[in-house]
Amino acid sequence: MTEVQPSFLIELLVKLGVVASIASILARFRAFQAVLLQDSRILKQRFVLALWLSAVFGASVATRVLSPSYEAADLGLEGSFLAGLLGGYVTGLLSGVLISLPAFFFQHEHLAMPALAAMGVLGGLLRDLAPDPEDIWRMSPFPDLSIYRFLKESRNHHRAAFHLSLLAAILAAEFVRQHLSQLTSFRQRELFRLAPPAHQAHPVTFVALYATTVFAVLIPVKIWNHTRTEKKLEEQKRLLAEARLAALTSQINPHFLFNTLNSVSSLIRTDPAQARLMVGNLSKVLRRLLRKHENFSPLREELSFIQDYLSIELVRFGDKLRLETDVAGDTLDLLVPSMLLQPLVENSIKHGLSSKVEGGTISIRTRRRDSKLLVLVEDDGAGIPETRLPTLLEQGIGVSNVNERLKVLFGDGYRMWIDSEPGRGTRIEIEMPELVPGLAAAS
Repeated sequence: MTEVQPSFLIELLVKLGVVASIASILARFRAFQAVLLQDSRILKQRFVLALWLSAVFGASVATRVLSPSYEAADLGLEGSFLAGLLGGYVTGLLSGVLISLPAFFFQHEHLAMPALAAMGVLGGLLRDLAPDPEDIWRMSPFPDLSIYRFLKESRNHHRAAFHLSLLAAILAAEFVRQHLSQLTSFRQRELFRLAPPAHQAHPVTFVALYATTVFAVLIPVKIWNHTRTEKKLEEQKRLLAEARLAALTSQINPHFLFNTLNSVSSLIRTDPAQARLMVGNLSKVLRRLLRKHENFSPLREELSFIQDYLSIELVRFGDKLRLETDVAGDTLDLLVPSMLLQPLVENSIKHGLSSKVEGGTISIRTRRRDSKLLVLVEDDGAGIPETRLPTLLEQGIGVSNVNERLKVLFGDGYRMWIDSEPGRGTRIEIEMPELVPGLAAAS
């Protein structure tokens, strides 16, 4: 009477554990990720992918050959099929040949090479039949789900049909292996197969065998798809951060240029000499703005830019506008977000000092504390009503822009707060990570 053999079922579980471990280990290597994440690969990349898969799945065959008690380690068929499915004919054929070498030479299993090479080509054929390469990554190892999709998703019949074809191909590959191995077993075993003695096996055992082959092929697909998804999300976050930063920075430059050109136009008739001086100073500012833009620049350059910027504003305000700086020498070479100070200084002039008949003073101070850079911009202007302070970081172009850029660049690693009192002035303090040029470039 046939019965379910627990020892064989344990072997099948070990096989799934081995394939999951191999897939997880491979996913940690950046070189493997680089070829895996390519949607289309040149010939060299296909060879590289074949070498990666051949190395690990060939090692699984070698483990079985050198240690016959570890037959569940052999993943030659699954690895060859995977190589073709993910890389195409060239990758599948080359991987099948390389993976079979330990069995072919050391165990004299002469059918191993043609059989595994054929599995690789079969995987490549199925890759070509996929309606979309992404459909390979969407594959589920559960046939009932594929059947449900085929019946319910009228617009995706091609995808569901492909998934069912893929499942059928894996089952057919295992069926062919089992029967080829049986046909040659009367002499020396020419092709390896993992199977219980047929006269003792319960039908459930064979169901488990074929299901294990399906899962051994598709578990790596699901693990690597998770890696692909993580990498794509990281790339999307990086691109989103760059886009937000570029958009926020672009808000500043037109804002500043619009105000400056208005001032020049008003001076052309009334004071041509001052207008020429203002245009000269503006050209120095534009030279800085139009050169290659970086997210960070040394504090020294930001302060120099503020001097040029204020030389333009002094044409309008004359002696009524004063600048005081108290900059610690050890902060000058630290990196800060580009165009950090100009919006804050512009706000001080526009909203704090322009309405005061006697003008006022803008103070800029910097210092280091506990691996942080502290930047202070203060004015003795009109101040901000208390009711506006809670929403100031989310409104307007200047202060909210700086806050958003700091958020993009540092996340939760910065602080920005505003103190103001009507008639007494406004104080803006920023605390950010201490960045030196070498370390910032490395990161």
